[in-house]
Amino acid sequence: MSIHDDATGIPAGGDRQGRPAPQALAPSTRPTRTAALWVAVAVGLVVLVMLIVFFVQNQDMITVRFLGLEGTLALGTTLFIAAVGGGVLVALAGGARILQLRITDHRRRKAVGGPGVAP
Repeated sequence: MSIHDDATGIPAGGDRQGRPAPQALAPSTRPTRTAALWVAVAVGLVVLVMLIVFFVQNQDMITVRFLGLEGTLALGTTLFIAAVGGGVLVALAGGARILQLRITDHRRRKAVGGPGVAP
């Protein structure tokens, strides 16, 4: 076998171990909605398993005080409630910003007379 004059030094038609060169891959197909749904379900299941492990490992009872109220909850449950509360706050802030941008865009289109604006 002869060596190409390229920088790799790999023999023509294969690699150093004598294996044939890989064939060109067929053009990739676009993922379907079903495939995306399957991946989302798989990721969701992994997250749920991780949450179950988190709850099982954090069952110590703690006292929680909030706005004059007092109660006893498991540590894992308390942290989960706090995380969900933080997610709700982020979702509210994001929703307010999206609404603000849509109103601004609507006003701009109305002033310019862009597409989709009734006469």
